[in-house]
Amino acid sequence: MGTTLTIAGDEWRFWMRSKLGAAAAVLALILVATSLIATMGQISKQRQNRPSMQANAEETFRAQPDRHPHRMVHYGHYVFRTPAPLAALDPSVDPYTGTVMFLEGHRQNSATFSPSYDGAQAGPFAVLTPALTYQLLIPLVLIVVGFGAISREREAGTDRQLVTSGVSPVTIWLGKTLALAGVGALLLLPLIIGAIFSSAAALASVAFLAGYTLYLLVWTLMIAAASARCRRPSTALLVLLSVWTGFCVLAPRLVASAATIVNPSPSQIETDMDVLISMRDLGDGHNASDPAFNKLRAELLEQYGVDHVEELPVNIRGIVALTSKAELTDSLNEFADKRMARQLMQADFVRLLSFVSPFVALQSTSMSAAGSDVRTHHRFLREAEAARFEFVQGLNKAHAEELSYTVDINRNTSEEAYEKSKISAANWGVLRDFAFTPDPAAARVARILPSLAVLILWVVFTALIGFTGVRRLPEVDHA
Repeated sequence: MGTTLTIAGDEWRFWMRSKLGAAAAVLALILVATSLIATMGQISKQRQNRPSMQANAEETFRAQPDRHPHRMVHYGHYVFRTPAPLAALDPSVDPYTGTVMFLEGHRQNSATFSPSYDGAQAGPFAVLTPALTYQLLIPLVLIVVGFGAISREREAGTDRQLVTSGVSPVTIWLGKTLALAGVGALLLLPLIIGAIFSSAAALASVAFLAGYTLYLLVWTLMIAAASARCRRPSTALLVLLSVWTGFCVLAPRLVASAATIVNPSPSQIETDMDVLISMRDLGDGHNASDPAFNKLRAELLEQYGVDHVEELPVNIRGIVALTSKAELTDSLNEFADKRMARQLMQADFVRLLSFVSPFVALQSTSMSAAGSDVRTHHRFLREAEAARFEFVQGLNKAHAEELSYTVDINRNTSEEAYEKSKISAANWGVLRDFAFTPDPAAARVARILPSLAVLILWVVFTALIGFTGVRRLPEVDHA
């Protein structure tokens, strides 16, 4: 063990003398610090402001004066999703999907105010998140630092001297690998600090950091293996840059393309056309005389034993709104569920193919542990839709029970008639408080176990490549 530590220490001294290691480490730390400050500042601001913004939106809705109930249906309401603590390190899909939604009658809106649209204000560094820095750039730094760790000894012939002096090839490999692992640990330190200051659940933070630790360990072992198997440092560098390009640039795009091919989704135009056709068959909820509601009208007249809708004890316009809204929501939910199911199949397909690249495996691990994956976004959409349906139906119920049909249909005949069509603002209390919370840490960790297992397999695989390669060093040299 003492010899291994000595070799590792000598390697660190070489990096410091050559200025290469120090320059690469400093550059990497600047990139990490920049991404941490920018992303954590933005997410921290959102986490501080979102609860007050949600409370303000609810207060504004409930503070509206007496109105016609259907006016309040169209007035609408905003709901906000507070990012999970670890989203400060990996926002994942949040900057693209948005975390704010406007709820209104007759339609299901998508999340809005995507932060990615603000990218023009900050240039390309607007998307330089800590997660992307560690996934994409830190492996490059490790390659620059360690590509010649063993091949340099081979090219200079000093590996033969070490072996003949009693140092085994495995010890050389372990010492060089340990030195590079030390660089990886140093570079990982800011992420650890960020996870601690994020105030995330301990279990989620540990799982999140475990993924990045395994990922950097894979690259450390891969770099050591390439350096051990290549005669020249230049060859090792070329091989490692090719591997980085394949794993971090090409593989994610190929896997994503394969996911969309295997589980294709209809275009937005096709979906919109299908939704319009479905809505057309449901009838116009604004028009109680629409033929689509003839059966409902007849049932109401029979139920209350009257001959005309004016004699009903309830407002048929409100009853029609209640019924049509339920049918419309069921139809829209069916389309939404199909869309989300396809997106989940695509995400699961990518997770299934995570063995092709440690980069893909880490992305699946990171976004799930951080609570910023597509499943979390889907749950926000469903909970927001449930809140929308609840308050809209509450207003429709007030429309049916608090406002007479005669007053309702005559509301536009005069200013006085319009004032009579307003109901008490006390009815706006149908709006409930909305608070979205991420999945429990245990549930998120359970989802990432397969991806963590893939990363562990990558560690074993790269370790075997390096181990078998370094044992051949004396034989290759003698040849």
